[in-house]
Amino acid sequence: MTARSRSTLLAVAFFLLLFGGGAILVASLTTGRQMPFVGGGRVAVLPLDGVIGTGDRALDALHRFRDDGSVRAFVLEIRSPGGSVGGSQSLYRELAELRDQDDRPIYAWIGDVGASGAYYAALGADSIFALPGSITGSIGVIMEFPEVRGLMDKAGIDLQVVKSGEHKDMGSPARKLTESDRRILQQVVDDTYGQFVGTVAENRHMPEDSVRALADGRIFSGQRARDLGLIDGLATLSDVVSRAGRAAGLGDRPATVRPRERRIGVLDLLTGLDEGRIGSWLASWTGWVGLGEGGAPRILYQWR
Repeated sequence: MTARSRSTLLAVAFFLLLFGGGAILVASLTTGRQMPFVGGGRVAVLPLDGVIGTGDRALDALHRFRDDGSVRAFVLEIRSPGGSVGGSQSLYRELAELRDQDDRPIYAWIGDVGASGAYYAALGADSIFALPGSITGSIGVIMEFPEVRGLMDKAGIDLQVVKSGEHKDMGSPARKLTESDRRILQQVVDDTYGQFVGTVAENRHMPEDSVRALADGRIFSGQRARDLGLIDGLATLSDVVSRAGRAAGLGDRPATVRPRERRIGVLDLLTGLDEGRIGSWLASWTGWVGLGEGGAPRILYQWR
């Protein structure tokens, strides 16, 4: 091979390497994921912040990172009072499915608050940790909605309703609940409450009667929750990340990866684009998810 041919070959190899590295960098920056063969193994930290909705950021991040070959362990970082039943149960089920079908360790850590639906979600992890002064517990269910009949009467507003059955409009803010309405809604609350209690009992290996004795909506400090068996231990977030790193064979100071920050642009707010993201964003600021799409009442695993 001539010197010129070698130079040409080296130049082609250099440009291919440069192009390939650029493509990997762009893919990593675009998706927020580390490519499996870049940088070795790492721990994915999944923030669960604010009120939980059906399209929660932590669930989106879990979907992205569970198929990432560079992720060797997961830490759910919780700072949430809970939220919708559907969102809380969805996150729990996804975590529990990953825990039961995958050998990668999953830990949950509770910061200032990880109560009600946020605690429900944490039950899908291998272990749950908190700070001594973290707020957790609030095992229970709530459904609430406004009733504006009196205000409508004062304003001279009336709402005409044509319905197929007696209870089709129960929960409407335009009329009071009847006793029959209240019994039906109470049955739904009781059923959903039983699901919460059963999930705690199964995952914390506690008798249901013992869980029910604690599940009246009360909150606990992290230290008290540990003493009661609701969590596994007390630790800082860095302690839990180190624990996850050791369990995954990455050492005490593993590299970490987090999802990219989700931002709501002015165009989203003005044009109504991506309504699900806007709704979740507003809920995280207001702390209110009592009304779902169309103003329908929602049943919540949420500390008030």
